[in-house]
Amino acid sequence: MILTVTLNMALDVTYEVPAVDWDGVNRVGAVHRRAGGKGVNVARVLAALGQEVLVTGLAGGPTGRAIEDDLRAAELPAAVFAIGGDSRTTLAVCEGGETPRTALFNEPGPEVTAAELAAFTRHYTALAGRADAVVISGSLPRGVPADLYATLAGLAPAPVIVDADGEPLRHAPKGRPAVVKPNAEELARAVPGTPGEGAEALRAQGAGAVVVSLGADGVLAVTGEGTFRARMPYTVRGNPTGAGDALVAGLALGLVEGAPWPERLRRAAALGAAAVAAPVAGAFDRDVYADIHPRITVTPAS
Repeated sequence: MILTVTLNMALDVTYEVPAVDWDGVNRVGAVHRRAGGKGVNVARVLAALGQEVLVTGLAGGPTGRAIEDDLRAAELPAAVFAIGGDSRTTLAVCEGGETPRTALFNEPGPEVTAAELAAFTRHYTALAGRADAVVISGSLPRGVPADLYATLAGLAPAPVIVDADGEPLRHAPKGRPAVVKPNAEELARAVPGTPGEGAEALRAQGAGAVVVSLGADGVLAVTGEGTFRARMPYTVRGNPTGAGDALVAGLALGLVEGAPWPERLRRAAALGAAAVAAPVAGAFDRDVYADIHPRITVTPAS
């Protein structure tokens, strides 16, 4: 079982519009509402690949109940920990046309009390003891210390993947996770230097491997087995929201299977690209995945 942890769970709302008039009325062509947050998106992709998953995290209030209702409707196994504050809503406005664009509006999330956090940590520790791998990803709600991901990674007996930004990313290596997965912008904010230099720095601080998503330029992985670069054969157009989560799902699957790094990266990069072609986060286009997967090249990098 792969456990995914989303401390700042959300109700994701996606608007599809032909074009955005920022000074006028916009008519929405399609609306999607579903449980979200990065770990939930990872779990959706893994479940679609036939993997056993369990979703956990913090959710509360009317929005939290809507999140749990959607997880049940999607038949995603979940052990969500209830808190008093109302969970957040995120909004993605996806503009179509020849050059698709997406604007994201992310609420900060609820305030979490010290008692709620202590109780959740006990809840998480019990679940992590049954997992083959753990994915901890996304933003932190208010009231949660910046080093919590490092703490949770250190408590898990199974290998852990951390996908974070800012202070949580800077602290993450202290928990000795198997993989840390920032994108290039997140890595640059956390550690100065080139992506390779930043990845090496996080590895030196305790991460087993650092995988940097580079968007259309592919993936860079600095691992104990060497440094690898996955390059894409072409650019997939669409909604990039959730692409990093699909990539993490591929890394988690490779971690559980013990696949060699080139194979892990090829599948992970293909899932990330296929997610761009899907309309909502947590989904991926199987035709795009089948087409692009064998065409991705993975080579050693210095």
